[in-house]
Amino acid sequence: MYKLLPVILLVFLFSCNLFPKKKIITGPDEKQKMMDTDRAFSKLSVQKGMKNAFLEYIDSNGVLLKPNRYPILGAEAIDYLIQQNDSAYTLQWEPEAGFIAQSGELGYTYGVYAFKPNGKDTATYGTYVSIWKKQADGKWKFVLDSGNEGVGEEE
Repeated sequence: MYKLLPVILLVFLFSCNLFPKKKIITGPDEKQKMMDTDRAFSKLSVQKGMKNAFLEYIDSNGVLLKPNRYPILGAEAIDYLIQQNDSAYTLQWEPEAGFIAQSGELGYTYGVYAFKPNGKDTATYGTYVSIWKKQADGKWKFVLDSGNEGVGEEE
């Protein structure tokens, strides 16, 4: 019986959570930072062009999902962006919501974008989603970005 007492005591101590694991706090501040990053991303797209904005905010292993193409990964995604000519249009968006993982390392935002050819009064609207990864320096970069043309009427 006395030989089992230390084992029972250890089981009791660990079951009472007296030695808690490291807890990462992911409160509204971290979510707000990610949402603000998405807004800054859009603002840079308007100010300096879509290409510059995407090159600034893509993770080195980022993935782009484009219509009628296989996923474009990492260095190929960066090369794809470098080759884009964005001088004929403006791309702008606004995140509607975002969610962050309990670990605080990943999150996503989604919303509506507007694609407007320069010199035109009309725009094409669509939806997008970006998956974000927190970098070692605390900044957020997207690891996956995708958009869909067209926005139906709200129900």
